[in-house]
Parts: sequence; structure tokens; C-alpha cells
Amino acid sequence: MSPARRCSRTACGRPALNTLTYVYADQTAVLGPLATYAEPHAYDLCDVHSERLSAPRGWEVMRLAPDPAAQGPSNDDLLALADAVREAARPIDVARSAPADETGRETHRKGHLRVLTTDPS
Repeated sequence: MSPARRCSRTACGRPALNTLTYVYADQTAVLGPLATYAEPHAYDLCDVHSERLSAPRGWEVMRLAPDPAAQGPSNDDLLALADAVREAARPIDVARSAPADETGRETHRKGHLRVLTTDPS
């Protein structure tokens, strides 16, 4: 796991919560939720520096609120995790190198992923 990103402001060691980017063509500073990846032309800011943010004269500041539904795992994420745990707990049939209760024929493999077709019975 990578260490938490820190605020881009000099001498600030607080964790970053927001990302600031500039749209020069529109003279707009956009402050939104922390970007997934650190970008070279964006600035990660802590809560204190996000609140104090001001833009150059004539520029507009756009503050994008985080989507509350996007915070934390969704129901789909939790179901996928539960399915993965169940899959990992199933006994393996060594002869077929596939889970014992699986039906079908393997037609293609890429890494750990397999494409199966069901036998018409």
C-alpha cells in the first residue's frame, strides 16, 4: 500500500483531501475530491488549505463537492467481495484444475481468467 499523499503546500504535513487544477483557457481554478493519482500539474491540498484557497483576480473558483454515494464501498463492491471469498473457499478438483461444482468446458484462458461454455445436456 502506498503512503497517504500529503498537502502540496510548503511545510504542511497534513494529509491531502482535495485536488486543485487550473483551467487556464477559462481562467478557472477547480477544487475537487482527491484525484485517484497524483498528477504533475495538479496540487493536492489538506482541508485547511482547501478552505483558504483563493484564485488570481479575474479567475473563478469552482468547488466540486464529493458525491456521497461514491464514498466507501457500494453494495456491488460488497457483493463482489463476498463472491470472491466464496470462490476462494471452494475445494479445487485437481484433475480439472477447476472448482469441483463447476460445469462446462474451458475454451480460452488468459492468466487466472477462464472462458467456459456449458455442455448442452
